[in-house]
Amino acid sequence: MIAVTRLNGSQFHVNALLIETVEETPDTLITLTTGKKYIVTENSSDVIRSIRHYLRSIGVVAAIACPADTQSEGASS
Repeated sequence: MIAVTRLNGSQFHVNALLIETVEETPDTLITLTTGKKYIVTENSSDVIRSIRHYLRSIGVVAAIACPADTQSEGASS
């Protein structure tokens, strides 16, 4: 989960795995895969940085960023 701030100043947490889009309109609008939308005070760069940090912390980025070792897959020569 990542921490973000509502326009009224209250902080809350969003499940980063459910974030579908982050846009600046000019306020930052976070849209979840459920269709729920949140307007937050952080700029989109900060939200994306928080998402990447969270994904790294749970090992997701490492799993998708490293190319598969194709030489060890399948039949050996």
